[in-house]
Amino acid sequence: MNMTGRLQESATPVRAILYMVATYVLFTFLDTTSKYVVLAGVTPLFAAWVRFAGHMVLVLVLFRGWRKPARFRPANLFLQGMRGALLATTTLFNFLALLTLQLAETTSIYFFGPMVITALAGPFLEEKAGWRRWMAILVGFIGVLVITRPGVGAFGMGHVFALGAVLSNSFYVIMTRRMSASETAESLIFYSALAPTVLLMPLVLLNGWPSLEPGLWGLLLFLGVFGGLGHWCLIKAYSQATTTALAPYPYLQMIWIILAGWLVFNQLPDGWTLAGCGIIVASGLYIMARERQLRVHNRAVPGAETEVLVKKL
Repeated sequence: MNMTGRLQESATPVRAILYMVATYVLFTFLDTTSKYVVLAGVTPLFAAWVRFAGHMVLVLVLFRGWRKPARFRPANLFLQGMRGALLATTTLFNFLALLTLQLAETTSIYFFGPMVITALAGPFLEEKAGWRRWMAILVGFIGVLVITRPGVGAFGMGHVFALGAVLSNSFYVIMTRRMSASETAESLIFYSALAPTVLLMPLVLLNGWPSLEPGLWGLLLFLGVFGGLGHWCLIKAYSQATTTALAPYPYLQMIWIILAGWLVFNQLPDGWTLAGCGIIVASGLYIMARERQLRVHNRAVPGAETEVLVKKL
């Protein structure tokens, strides 16, 4: 590949980068507000339900669903429901983790997600990983162990919930990849909010409608705004640049998360959390760099067999 080709390969539109930065600033607001409301006494179940209900309404407004309702029609309603259930589980586990863990801890563990997805892609998507990628996954897991430190008194239920959120979200991403060929983007983002809203409603009704101060109601409504706008910005970013080009930018969230934890909760991550986060981020960036290299090689050698290229990865 010539120099021009390499420059084109590495160029990422500024607008796409700005959308990614906005996405993870909004997700930081989402996590920070979520932690605040659950610490204020709102149950994680009710907070999650309000978050998805608000998200659902916002998606309809942003995409003007009343004009072209066919865009939201699912090809497989059952799979859409399963995918939504996985997202609901992810959110509940994340809210439960935020009860006891710092924002930086939950985010650091969440960064392990791409490595779990890479491991699951083999059996579920038939996307084999080479030995280098498996080594990167192992290194990422070591980073998780540095953060959680099992056996030395640091490991608790918050870490269990955070790891549960990572696993549930990984299956959610796997399902999204499988369904993206048959479902519209509008249906995927809409049912990812509608399904949790419907599925969690019976549990919310069983637990009773809470009596909350107006300020808490306002913060709860903002959960849907932060979540819905964040996903909208993410879609806009990926419509203008490749997944590989944008892959490093989610790690910028760690900056906003540490700042939010300090300003709102007067909490700063300890050295173990920062060290573990650094290990996980380095491992994730290595996997992304190898995937980028594979794509470039694949385009440069049109007749190459995929399995051969994977072994080189």
